[in-house]
Amino acid sequence: MKKVFIDGESGTTGLQVRQRLANHPHVQVVSIDPSEKRNIDAKKRLMSEVDVTILCLPDDASKESALLAGEVGCRVLDASSAHRIADGWVYGLPEIHPEQRSKIASAARVSNPGCYATGAIVLLQPLVKAGALAAEGLYTINAISGYTGGGKPMIERYESDEKVPTFAAYGLGFNHKHLPEIQTHSALAHQPIFIPSVGTFAQGMLVMIPLHLPKGQSSEALHKVLADAYAGEIFVKVNPYNEIDPANAPFITPHGVEGSNEVQISVYGNKEGDRSLLVAKLDNLGKGASGAAVQNLNIMLGLDESLCVNID
Repeated sequence: MKKVFIDGESGTTGLQVRQRLANHPHVQVVSIDPSEKRNIDAKKRLMSEVDVTILCLPDDASKESALLAGEVGCRVLDASSAHRIADGWVYGLPEIHPEQRSKIASAARVSNPGCYATGAIVLLQPLVKAGALAAEGLYTINAISGYTGGGKPMIERYESDEKVPTFAAYGLGFNHKHLPEIQTHSALAHQPIFIPSVGTFAQGMLVMIPLHLPKGQSSEALHKVLADAYAGEIFVKVNPYNEIDPANAPFITPHGVEGSNEVQISVYGNKEGDRSLLVAKLDNLGKGASGAAVQNLNIMLGLDESLCVNID
């Protein structure tokens, strides 16, 4: 039985990781006494006894705990945004490179991807790698997430009696914290424009990238690159070209993947052939956070990566 310590298990991501691991056949979660959670020596003792420490903390606290884990030789999986482009850390998105799983499996330090970043990267990275989209291109990413993506303060606001907007865009300073990892792991020469938003629903996310296509390019060709790239993946599903779920048509919605570790990719094109829309749908708490963390943990521990990644 492998032992895991979740540092920050009372937060939104930590609670969902713990919920997923509750029935894991090969993992035992070891908790710190609440009165000791700020005791550095107690933390280090616990870290020295487990196989992996999962950090579900704010960025600054994650940096501090990662250093403690390093001092005692404990492997770390960080769910914060502190180390997603940091030297010496492996990015925990197994689907983006053929060798990524083996890197995660052998890594001492793995950084779990951001929710918006996961959607953007699974769309952009294969297309840039294949030359179907220019690395030097200027791209715009629009996205909407359920309010649980904003952590405890936003959850409390949306689930209280306080009046909240049905839809609200944010990140209007063009400096959202997911931008560096989107640019780095999509191999883009320039940071894209990224406009996230939040709606009055708990979970679910759409990440959308509209494109003007140059002559000689087509939406069908983009779809084929993505379908080929993820043909063997169990958690990235590429829908048929121009398909809209008949239950929601003519709309696309962020719903239908709640509790799962799946990303659904769709590609839409107009009849003139000069415009395209790339869409990734995922659960911001699933493949966007806790589901991905459990998938990465399984890989790090040499286990079946699909174990306990979903919440039924």
